[in-house]
Amino acid sequence: MQKMPTLDDILEHIGEFDLYQKRAFFFLCLLSATFTPIYVGVVFLGFTPEHRCLSPGAAELSSRCGWSLEEELNLTVPEQGRPGESLSSQCRRYDVDWNTTGLSCTNPLENFTGYGNRSSIPLVPCQDGWVYDSSGSSIVTEFNLVCEDSWKLDLFQSCVNVGFFIGSISIGYIADRFGRKLCLLITILVNSISGVLMAFAPSYTWMLIYRFIQGLVSKGAWLTGYILITEFVGLSYRRTVGIVYQVAFTVGLLVLSAIAYLVPHWRWLQLAVTLPNFFFLLYYWCLPESPRWLITQQKNDKAMKIINRIAKGNGKKVPPFLQNLSPEEENGEKMTPSFLDLVRTPQIRKHTLILMYTWFTSSVLYQGLIMHMGIAGGNIYLDFFYSALVEFPAALILILTIERIGRRYPWAVANLVAGAACLITAFVPDSIYWLKITTACLGRMGITMTYEMVCLVNAELYPTFLRNLGVLVCSSMSDIGGIIAPFIVYRLAEVWHELPLVVFGVVGLIDGGLVLLLPETKGKTLPETIEDAENMHRQTKRKKEVVYLHVLTTEVAPN
Repeated sequence: MQKMPTLDDILEHIGEFDLYQKRAFFFLCLLSATFTPIYVGVVFLGFTPEHRCLSPGAAELSSRCGWSLEEELNLTVPEQGRPGESLSSQCRRYDVDWNTTGLSCTNPLENFTGYGNRSSIPLVPCQDGWVYDSSGSSIVTEFNLVCEDSWKLDLFQSCVNVGFFIGSISIGYIADRFGRKLCLLITILVNSISGVLMAFAPSYTWMLIYRFIQGLVSKGAWLTGYILITEFVGLSYRRTVGIVYQVAFTVGLLVLSAIAYLVPHWRWLQLAVTLPNFFFLLYYWCLPESPRWLITQQKNDKAMKIINRIAKGNGKKVPPFLQNLSPEEENGEKMTPSFLDLVRTPQIRKHTLILMYTWFTSSVLYQGLIMHMGIAGGNIYLDFFYSALVEFPAALILILTIERIGRRYPWAVANLVAGAACLITAFVPDSIYWLKITTACLGRMGITMTYEMVCLVNAELYPTFLRNLGVLVCSSMSDIGGIIAPFIVYRLAEVWHELPLVVFGVVGLIDGGLVLLLPETKGKTLPETIEDAENMHRQTKRKKEVVYLHVLTTEVAPN
């Protein structure tokens, strides 16, 4: 009996990645680029400029005396890091009344009786607000997320990642249950509305709620777009399409830095990066439903209509002998995955623990390095732009090496480079700025390669029936890393500005050693059973097909 053709058989005749797929891929790459402001937008939305306590009467005294700004700061603001005080110039002010008449313009503090010298004057918290040295605005300057409330900035970014964590699971289910296209449109709509509402949020609490909703749907939308494009291109193009889809995210980084430079006020910036999302609702007419999903739902007639639409868009016709479809997998004994399968056998248990740590490390270092750059004190726009540029060679190196050298060694080297670069950057003095920025960019390139590599290898280490669950569970650790990263960056930086980089360096170096314990997957068949996965380190058989993240309901984090 002749075997029924699969979708991949048909795509070989009508075009695996021809004009129709390329057009759809371009549309979805636009979606990938617009995920950037949600994933790392905190760098600009939550920018913390130099600040000091607002001292009532000090500005009037400065105006009367004709002081320059430097003179005003020297005479009315406590010294930076006064003994026994942390960040005293930012979070404390002198407990004096600057409205007192008869104050001297040369040394007004001498006019207050009962005090010997300046260091003996008591300090009090900033009761009347702060003065920020910035021409623009951010959520920090509007809601005063500094000093005792600085943790609220950490919470802002962590809340997004909590949304990512919850949303990735629920959106994955919706995409499998009701279809990729419907799921994509719903998440785009909710993301767009909540993004606009955040721009008009009347309080910090409401802003946090709307940002959480954005996190809940935005990563799910990004993932659904990834799944959709990989499901109607041919097998030989999935790996490249998947990597380029993540490169589109990098393009979004460059665009974000330019928009943030042109729009320095956070509410207008939030609107500028959100409103284009409404145009994606036009994808209802531009994108098809996934034919693979329709086949799994036994909707072969609808699948054939879309296949004919793809063929027509490619200027071809479906041959008559390929008009009947069969599912991607033959019917047989179905195995039900369980969480215990991830840790029951020794090799899979080892794979699971290492992959969970790698996902965690990738997220902590990637998001952490970007956030640390935001508090580094340089030109935030140029630093962000330059560091994003290194992600392009990272993707190119990946494409050139993984099928020639393999996965494991480039992966380990990328981790080691990222970890070592973080440590070097931490100890390079600010006076050698060119070296500091160079090593920081190398670290960013290394962790970008690691992030893209774990997306590929994770799916290749689990047997077919366990693959979806394995990637979902392991990659969920990236969201846990994203929740923790802001606290590592902003809290440890208060102890020592470079301390977060030391932590990142140690974490990255450990990961570089751990990935060497995983088996090489280049040129090996995808495991079908638990036994296959357990014996992967002994397997030498060549792969007949390379599947890049052939997972329909898994979490895939952007590079």
